[in-house]
Amino acid sequence: MNILILGSGGREHALAWAVKQNPKTDRLIVAPGNAGIAQLAECADIDILDGSAVVAFCAANAIDFVIVGPEAPLAAGVADATRAAGLLTFGPSAEAARLEASKAFTKEICDACAAPTAAWARFTEAAPARAYVQAQGAPIVVKADGLAAGKGVIVAMTVDEALAAIDDMFGGEFGQAGAEVVIEEFMAGEEASFFILTDGVNALPIGTAQDHKRAGEGDTGPNTGGMGAYSPAPVLTPALQQQAMEQIVLPTIAEMARRGTPYTGVLYAGLMIEGGQCRLVEYNARFGDPETQVLMMRLGAQALDLLLACAEGRLDQSRAHWADDHALTVVMAAQGYPGAYAKGSAIRGLDALPESSTQMVFHAGTSLTDGQITASGGRVLNVTARGATLAEAQARAYAMVDAIDWPEGFCRRDIGWRAL
Repeated sequence: MNILILGSGGREHALAWAVKQNPKTDRLIVAPGNAGIAQLAECADIDILDGSAVVAFCAANAIDFVIVGPEAPLAAGVADATRAAGLLTFGPSAEAARLEASKAFTKEICDACAAPTAAWARFTEAAPARAYVQAQGAPIVVKADGLAAGKGVIVAMTVDEALAAIDDMFGGEFGQAGAEVVIEEFMAGEEASFFILTDGVNALPIGTAQDHKRAGEGDTGPNTGGMGAYSPAPVLTPALQQQAMEQIVLPTIAEMARRGTPYTGVLYAGLMIEGGQCRLVEYNARFGDPETQVLMMRLGAQALDLLLACAEGRLDQSRAHWADDHALTVVMAAQGYPGAYAKGSAIRGLDALPESSTQMVFHAGTSLTDGQITASGGRVLNVTARGATLAEAQARAYAMVDAIDWPEGFCRRDIGWRAL
């Protein structure tokens, strides 16, 4: 079959890598792709936020299956447009994707189905938000309501920090995403990611992971889109996964269906675990990044079969088959990220690295300039490895990092430390 994946990051490179291994794949196109993706698939320059442009491209290229990678095209209704055109599509409708596009909407859903989550309040002006923070005290969490590329969340350890976050958000720091602000109770504990496929009725858990959001070692420094991840997450025990399904995920799916906006696609539940219980931190309407890189490394070719079953409403007949192993990915980012950083620096040494079912460098923000791979984003490479143990996967990943010649990049040296 002919498959189109929308997106240009490490998540899409990992999805393309897994899909390409499946014998069902005849032709694979990724739009717009990146320099790494171009080595295994065709890349196409189309506006992935324009549903009609995507539909026209699919018609011209006899596309059978569309996989929507990032959140922005989902929020823009691209999956609605492709479905309306009769195309088999993986990814939720714009209405269902509000579970990620609006923090307040997710909280309303949790309240409606009694899913355990942090206490919260919503604000459209700075003054009442500031008063609320001063009444509640710190630590406290301040979130831009809309999509902010994973950066619109401030975990404020002091009242002053929370007040500054409120002023930044209402002052336009995150654009339209910060026009409304959600303020939440601080949840202590350990955070982990739980991935569930759903066809709107059935739900199939397909793995756990933990990522590292802070830029610095020991989980210090500013929040980023993620500096590394590993799978599975030992903290998400089978008992906790069952609790999350029964109390959070399945009630959410049922509530979305009850509202006439069934959720289909992958539901990424960010969970906070403390005292043998989990509460919902957030939902994402797509695969996480960089968690997808470790999930796909472990799932391999069966990933396509699972995505097809999800899109075709056959999840009740599907199972995910896991090897008893571990995967770990290290993000190499441009110096200065998540703040200001330079683009265009050359990355050398990638050609000498092995590519196999146990070792891959997934490209996130790269371009090909005069035959040379160059950095074109903040998070640039996802150096990923599998092993029989997490320690083995970690050692392999860092050995690959050390073989990459990119002085303008940096990475954390402690990915996996919580589990190890």
